[in-house]
Amino acid sequence: MKVAIKEIKVGLNFGSVIQSVGRLAIRNGIIYFEYDEEFIKSKLEISPIKLPLQTGVIELPRDPFEGLPGVFNDSLPDGWGRLLFDRMLRSERISPSDISPLDRLAYVGLHGMGALIYEPDQSPDSSNYTIDLDVLANQTEDVLQGDSEEVIAELLALNGSSAGARPKALIGVDAERKNISYGANLLSDNFEPWMVKFPNSLDGKDAGSIEYIYALMAVDAGIKMPEVHLFPSQKGNGYFAVKRFDREGNKRLHMHTVSGLVHSNFRFPSLDYEDLLSLTGVLTKDIREVEKMFRLAVFNVMAHNRDDHAKNFSFLMNEFGEWKLSPAYDLTFSSGPGGEQSTMVMGEGRNITVKHLTKLGKEAKLSKKFIENVIEQTTSALRKWSNLSKDFGVSKSNRELISRLIKTF
Repeated sequence: MKVAIKEIKVGLNFGSVIQSVGRLAIRNGIIYFEYDEEFIKSKLEISPIKLPLQTGVIELPRDPFEGLPGVFNDSLPDGWGRLLFDRMLRSERISPSDISPLDRLAYVGLHGMGALIYEPDQSPDSSNYTIDLDVLANQTEDVLQGDSEEVIAELLALNGSSAGARPKALIGVDAERKNISYGANLLSDNFEPWMVKFPNSLDGKDAGSIEYIYALMAVDAGIKMPEVHLFPSQKGNGYFAVKRFDREGNKRLHMHTVSGLVHSNFRFPSLDYEDLLSLTGVLTKDIREVEKMFRLAVFNVMAHNRDDHAKNFSFLMNEFGEWKLSPAYDLTFSSGPGGEQSTMVMGEGRNITVKHLTKLGKEAKLSKKFIENVIEQTTSALRKWSNLSKDFGVSKSNRELISRLIKTF
């Protein structure tokens, strides 16, 4: 691993020609950024709130992302991916505190999530041979228990720049959902880019099936979801997998989390869904996208998905600079900080009622009929938990716990 990178070139790759965006540089621990003049002329705003197009060198604030703007911090893995990277550094006798965010961006290189690319590219190679999910699950377990150094490089090559606490791998899946290959870089023909999750040390064996059922209920509630699949597992009820929505065939889409857009540290929840609906309207200028965010708010509250922090909402931008809310992701049963929603509803985090959700919709200028329909449709979708949880082998204790905590107004 080469360290002490002083400068990074940033580009945008929507799948055809790479556009130069600008460059990042680090001097005496302070990171600076400058947009390319040609990119400024393109009028493409990759981060319109915190890093709008402007000429000249910008000195970047230290907080909340270690000196990076949120748009580039979104490219870096956190949780599982950061754990792997830091373990690799230590195995090479490098202290993670001795490397900068620019070194981490170089490791993302040309193959991160979304459309942003970074050069020099020091990302790991990953071949296109097939892989076994049960073997991968065992390897992730070894790493979580601190037992295995030799599989770190392999798992890092599969991680790309995916975020989140649960172990993940970027994979390629064929049309029959039978064969699985490495999927962080270029894929063979007939393979599509997917992401698969494995249980962490706190999850039960039915974590995959619970998230899969939540995805089915979300679709039933009218939420736009990526394609999902539950791959068979020898150790539990299955591995939850989702088709990547930052890729469309050979095209790439620019992806930006709410956390990165507004520089909100997701580890210290401070946002309200009122903020998210307002942000959606400002960014997309499309009331239909605001409606999608409202649906998501209602589902998260009623389905007891309390880990609804600022990194679990994203927007996608195409090569024409048009923004849309991304498909929903990370929807599952979860507890938030102190037993509250990570994102509040009209100032309330713990005892959110239909009145709070109705007021949220009305403040966003959504019709009374639409608000009532969304709540009714979500209620109907969540009633399917009981049967679906039995069908997919969720443990009796989890079936009963989730049944008790799901809200149906």
